[in-house]
Amino acid sequence: MAELIIITALLPLTALMLVTQTNPYHALVIRGILGAIAALVYALFGAADVALTEALVGTMLSITLYAVAVRSSMSFRLGVLEPGDEVLPEAIATALRQGLQRHHLRLERVGYGSEEALEGAIARQEVHAIFQSSAPATVADAQDRSAQTSAASHPPQLHIRLPRLHSLLQGELSPELAHLKLYES
Repeated sequence: MAELIIITALLPLTALMLVTQTNPYHALVIRGILGAIAALVYALFGAADVALTEALVGTMLSITLYAVAVRSSMSFRLGVLEPGDEVLPEAIATALRQGLQRHHLRLERVGYGSEEALEGAIARQEVHAIFQSSAPATVADAQDRSAQTSAASHPPQLHIRLPRLHSLLQGELSPELAHLKLYES
């Protein structure tokens, strides 16, 4: 009888651990533990059919579905020009990866063939941000050699579509590496 009380007391403790978890992958593991404890409690009370259902559906199936959902939703999609035209510098990619890891996100690069396709991708909300190596020059600036030189000295730009992601990355990326701008459609 004492064992049953101890095992049953683990249910609210595990549930509390689950709701206070900030890392979604740790929450998946704790959800599995919670389901296993619930299945054990049902089995100890003699409800083998409910225990089996909890073990199969409540634990295994839900964990699998949660894992797929977490994996697909925890990525930061960055639009870049295809290799050959422009590649994301490794210093920026490293700084982005480190900043995103603190928030349990991963960097996913998505390549596009032209500047127009890149800008269209952020407008259509296919990506969270786009990388541009320098500020786009106007036609008048292109004729002026000094304007071209000053445009080349500007740091690369990251146009970020979501204000929350913009604020998260604001402190993660130094202004010398890349200039963060909030994308406005």
